[in-house]
Amino acid sequence: MKTLKVGIISKDEYKNRTINIAKGIYKPREDEPKVWFESIKSMAQILSNENQELLKVILEHKPTSLTQLVELTGRAKSNLSRTLKTLERYGIVELHKQNRAVIPEVKAAHFNVEFGLSVA
Repeated sequence: MKTLKVGIISKDEYKNRTINIAKGIYKPREDEPKVWFESIKSMAQILSNENQELLKVILEHKPTSLTQLVELTGRAKSNLSRTLKTLERYGIVELHKQNRAVIPEVKAAHFNVEFGLSVA
């Protein structure tokens, strides 16, 4: 299980960073975060207590389908599907399709957060 390093920077800083990478002006360090949030608040929404509990259920029970995860959590299937897709976008889970089943796998259960204050 990997530790996911996340960073917090403003949209403008992220946009400038991305442009500078594309132009070859900036080369990201190997140890830099691969996942970025706009604020601590947005990170907290993704890593909410409810989502942490969901990750624990997946780790402990290793559900073999979304239907089984619905039974384990009591959450609506549409809600779970949306949440899992969001967590997948951030590299926290991976969703495997096997026949007609969607099988969630936790990819990151530990997080290091990096941020600083920019002064103009």
